[in-house]
Amino acid sequence: MRTSSRALILAGLASALAFAPWQPAAAQSTTDDRAAAIAVADSVLAAISRADFKAFASFLLDDGVSMSVRAQNGLMTYRTQTKAQIAARPSSSAITERGFAPTVLVSGPLAVVWYPYDLYIDGQWSHCGVDSFTMFKLEGRWRVSSLQYSVEQPPACAKHPSGPPK
Repeated sequence: MRTSSRALILAGLASALAFAPWQPAAAQSTTDDRAAAIAVADSVLAAISRADFKAFASFLLDDGVSMSVRAQNGLMTYRTQTKAQIAARPSSSAITERGFAPTVLVSGPLAVVWYPYDLYIDGQWSHCGVDSFTMFKLEGRWRVSSLQYSVEQPPACAKHPSGPPK
């Protein structure tokens, strides 16, 4: 199975869990698991905001991926990046990505963090959307198997409630 196919399957599973009208008993995790999953998502966003893509990649499983979806020229397009591609990504821009109002679902060793975000490049508004982290708890810590995110503009998404970064 190709990496992009595997990533699409993982994204579908994450979506199914996020929008399921039921919540199995196992999903009633401890507050510690939810807080730890958010901490990992926050750490990824902090690495992106430092333009430290090696640090971002360090939170991914070896076959972890990042996928984005956006409207371009009237068509929805998506892009997939492997852990190696993320780690090698150069950046000369100052990035500020801020998540807010996370929703977390945990079922045993599986977590999904749904994280609205806004993003500024070199201090200027760029876009907003939702980061959807799918994580597995392995050897006592949460690892990102995939990060899917949308790239949008208001009103399709919301800017951070605190306003622009200072």
